[in-house]
Amino acid sequence: MEAVELPPVTPSGPGAQAVVIGAGIGGLAAAMRLGARGWRVTVIDRLDRPGGRGSSITQGGHRFDLGPTIVTVPQGLRDLWAACGRDFDADVTLKPMDPFYRILWQDGSHFTMRQDEAAMRAEVARLSPGDVAGFNRFLADAEQRYWFGYEDLGRRPMHKLWDLVKVLPKFAWLRADRSVYAHAARRVRDERLRFALSFHPLFIGGDPFHVTSMYALVSHLEKAFGVHYAMGGVQAIADAMVGVVQDQGGRLVMGAEVDEIMVSGGRAAGVKLADGRVIPAGVVISNADAGHTYDRLLRNRPRKRWTTAKLKRARWSMGLYVWYFGTKGTAGKWRDVGHHSIVVGPRYREHVKDIFIRGKLSQDMSLYVHRPSVTDPSVAPEGDDTFYVLSPVPHLGHDNGVDWGQEAEPYRQRMLKVLEERLLPGLSDHVGESLVFTPETFRDRYLSPFGAGFSIEPRILQSAWFRPHNVSEELPGLYLAGAGTHPGAGLPGVVGTAEVLDRLVPNPPGGAMAPMLAPARMAVE
Repeated sequence: MEAVELPPVTPSGPGAQAVVIGAGIGGLAAAMRLGARGWRVTVIDRLDRPGGRGSSITQGGHRFDLGPTIVTVPQGLRDLWAACGRDFDADVTLKPMDPFYRILWQDGSHFTMRQDEAAMRAEVARLSPGDVAGFNRFLADAEQRYWFGYEDLGRRPMHKLWDLVKVLPKFAWLRADRSVYAHAARRVRDERLRFALSFHPLFIGGDPFHVTSMYALVSHLEKAFGVHYAMGGVQAIADAMVGVVQDQGGRLVMGAEVDEIMVSGGRAAGVKLADGRVIPAGVVISNADAGHTYDRLLRNRPRKRWTTAKLKRARWSMGLYVWYFGTKGTAGKWRDVGHHSIVVGPRYREHVKDIFIRGKLSQDMSLYVHRPSVTDPSVAPEGDDTFYVLSPVPHLGHDNGVDWGQEAEPYRQRMLKVLEERLLPGLSDHVGESLVFTPETFRDRYLSPFGAGFSIEPRILQSAWFRPHNVSEELPGLYLAGAGTHPGAGLPGVVGTAEVLDRLVPNPPGGAMAPMLAPARMAVE
C-alpha cells in the first residue's frame, strides 16, 4: 500500500489535523462535524468499505447489509448534514415503513407495529382488550423519558460527575432504577404485550430485564419519527457521509489498521499504523470500540479508570449470530412476510438469562428477520430475495464460552428449521448465496471485545457518566465516538456521539473556524 499523504494543512499548521480511527457511522459523523469547523480530517479504517458495522457485502448479486437496517430518527441525520451546510435528503432517500414490523408468537398470535395511534390501539384491543388504557399510559411514560433521556441527556456531554448529580432527582422520579420489562409489566398484563413493549433494548445490546426503564423512550421514537429504510441500505448513508468528508477536504484511508495512539507532551499526537507509519494530528477521535481503544491502542500508557481489569469486569452486550442468505425465484413467494419480522421463541425471561447471565447457547431462539428486497429491489437479482436473520447469543467472554467453530453450522440448521416452521415454508429449496457472522466474526472483523455486538451493555451503571466519556479521562486530546461511549449504541446513538463531540473538541489552532472547502474528491484508498 502506498504511503499515506496527508491533505494540505490550513494556514494554522499541522496542529489543525484531526485523525478519526474507524469509518463507522459514528466516526464518519464526527469527521463531518470536525470538517465543517475547519479541521482537516483523515479517517482510517482497516476494512475495505466505509460504514463499519453499517457496511455491506455483495455476493452473487445479493447485497447483504451487515448491521443496522432501519433509521428511527431521521432528524438526527438531517441535523448532521445541516451542520455541514448540506441537505441530507438530497444525498439519501429514506422510505417510511408501514407497518414497522410484525411480531409472531409460537401460539400463532401476532402483533403489527405501526405509527398510527388509532391503528395501534386497535391492535392492542384485538390482542388484549383490557390493556388499552395501560398501553396509553406506557406511551405517555415513553414520551416523558424521550424528552429527558434523548433530547436532554443524550445531546449533551456527561463526562463530569456534577452532570450526573444534577439529574439524579429526575432519574429517581422516572424510576430509572426499574427495568424496561418491569415498567412494561406495571402497565400491561398480557405477556405478549410486555414483550412488544420491552424487547427494544436487545437492538442496542441490553438485557430488557436489567437495563433502565429510560429505554422505554424507543417506543416514543417510533411513534414520533416512524421507522425508515435507507434505499441502498445504511451503506448508502455511509457512502454519502464519505462524500461530505471529501468535499470538506478530508480523506479516507481504507485497508489500514491503527495499532497505537501516539502521545507527545502528555497529549494525543496522532496514530501509528500496523505497518509502522505514523500520522500526526492535533486531536484524535476513536470510533473503535471503547474497550479496544483503551486496552489495545493505549496499551503502553498507564490508565487510571479504564484499566484492563475494569474492562474485564464490565458487563458487555450480547453477541450476535447473523445468517445472510439469498433465495432464488421467491420474489412472489411468502406474500405475508414483509420487510421486518420478529419470530419469538417459546421463552423470554429464561432465554434472555441464558444469553446475558448464564452464557449458554440455547436450543431455542428468537429471530429478527430482515427482508429488504420487498422494499429495495437493488439488494437481489430480479426475481430473487435477500434476507438477514439475527439471533442474540452469548458473547465470547463467559467461562463456558461457545465454540463457534463447532456450533456455527448446527445453529444455522436450527435457525433454518425455525424459519421453515414459523415464517418461510419451503425455504430449504430456495437458499442460494449464504454467509454467516458469529461473535468470533465480530471480534475479528470489528475488533469488538468478547465479540460483543454493541460494546458495553447499557445498564444504568454503565450509561451516561458511568460510560466511557466522549472526552477521554485517560489522555488529553483523545475523544471517543460510537457505540461504546455516551449516549450509546444504535444509529441515533452513534450519530449523537458526534453531536456531543462537537461541543467538546475545540476549534482548530488559529482561533476562528477555517472556511469550508470543496476540492475535487479524492479517491478512497
